[in-house]
Amino acid sequence: MSKTKDAGAELLETLKRQEKLAVFQHFSEDDAFDLGCMTMAIARTQHAPVVVDIRTPNRILFHASLQGSAADNDEWVRRKSNITLRFSQSSLLYGQSLAEKQRSVGPDIGLDLMDYAAHGGSFPIRLSRGGLVVAALTVSGLPQRDDHRMAVEAIAAYLKIDLPQI
Repeated sequence: MSKTKDAGAELLETLKRQEKLAVFQHFSEDDAFDLGCMTMAIARTQHAPVVVDIRTPNRILFHASLQGSAADNDEWVRRKSNITLRFSQSSLLYGQSLAEKQRSVGPDIGLDLMDYAAHGGSFPIRLSRGGLVVAALTVSGLPQRDDHRMAVEAIAAYLKIDLPQI
């Protein structure tokens, strides 16, 4: 197996492990506000020009932008969170899974590029009971792995757990 394939497989395993460990006992509007504020605090500390968003399939629970972010980041948030909410996995995991198969988002797999982006930054809010994904925390404005890292850092801090890093 080549080093690239080894790295890809290792990344996939790390992403799956993050999702297995990052589960919530409950998730309410108050939890969304607190998690959103925690994510924003991390972003502000890093002087990151990002948009932070938490949404369910039918409503936005938290949305904030920091200086230096762009209006286009709002579209990236929407498209990345659509991946997470439709496929119940992080947008980076979904994108990496496609890349391993040498595929990408597009009409050949039934996904419109205007509505879906398999780029890192959206992470599922999964409940422990039943494993149901009820929302997505999404960060946009940095390179995709950094967006993903920030979301994972915030969830780990919020849940007070250690999560493997990519």
